[in-house]
Amino acid sequence: MNAIDPMAAAHLYRLAFGFIPAQMIHAAARLRLPDLLAEAPLTTEELAEHTGTRTPALRRLLRGLATLGVVEQEGEDGFRLAPAGHLLRADVPGSVRPMLMPYFSEAVWASWGRFTECLRTGRPSVESVTGGSVFDLFAADPELGAEFHAAMAVSGGAEAQALARSYDFDGVKTVVDVGGGNGALLAGVLGHHSHLRGILVDTPVGVAGAPEVLAAAGVADRCELAAQDFLTAVPEGGDRYVLKSVLHDWDDDTCVTILRNCRRSMADPARVLIVEVVAPPVADTTTDPFLTVSDLNLMVLTHGRERTEREFTELLDAAGLELTEMGAPLGFSGYRVIEARATAGPAE
Repeated sequence: MNAIDPMAAAHLYRLAFGFIPAQMIHAAARLRLPDLLAEAPLTTEELAEHTGTRTPALRRLLRGLATLGVVEQEGEDGFRLAPAGHLLRADVPGSVRPMLMPYFSEAVWASWGRFTECLRTGRPSVESVTGGSVFDLFAADPELGAEFHAAMAVSGGAEAQALARSYDFDGVKTVVDVGGGNGALLAGVLGHHSHLRGILVDTPVGVAGAPEVLAAAGVADRCELAAQDFLTAVPEGGDRYVLKSVLHDWDDDTCVTILRNCRRSMADPARVLIVEVVAPPVADTTTDPFLTVSDLNLMVLTHGRERTEREFTELLDAAGLELTEMGAPLGFSGYRVIEARATAGPAE
């Protein structure tokens, strides 16, 4: 038997017990500790009074957060916010807090506790935890649903600027954002291109926050809201049909349905723009860890997955579409723009 490599063992221990620092960071964000420490250091007792927690227990969390670089300890009982901790504040641009909230809810956490169930059944474990889909969960809990849409807005806003700058919208008149939630992505694109008009398509719950987002971006007068189920149909008349982080939520058959709905509504020379992470055909230690985390999270919560270029091409072929361009990664996120056009012949 080969001797155990202590460095390798320590690495695996850190990975295996990664759920503990994850919960520590989530607790800090949920209790708004970074917001409370934003202006000046506070003692544990002061923080406990603000958060309704027990002082001895909170002190142990704060000491742990100091080892993670979220806070810095001053003396025995003073704590100030570390530079990284500012990214957990609720009121700063680029905060990661909105992305954390929905994925640490009790139901989602319990679903990850049944991860091996997914491997045995091939179905998302959230269904056995909640009795329904993750979208049913978000719809039934208004607070959790709002957190989910806030998380999607953060992602949509980040990719919107990259999409607006990198994709050629010259000659395009109308952009239809399919499954666009509160319109953060569409607002970013319209704000960058004053000649464009937009149609935002999502469920009534999904578009509920859109008027405020579009108005704040100064593009509300150029955007129409379509509160409808994109699994049934999408509006006609678009030049570009954008599907940002939509297909990865669904199984192949449903993806083909969504793409066919776009295909039926398209007139030449309209295009579909799929904005998603593209998985490499072979994974190794250089593969972006975010992609793996996202893919497995989709397995636990949805019937979808992250797909390779070949898998996207197969979906497009089945929907009567053909790949015209595979764009370069949009900044550091790894998202890419997959452009497709309708093939010859009528839509099915």
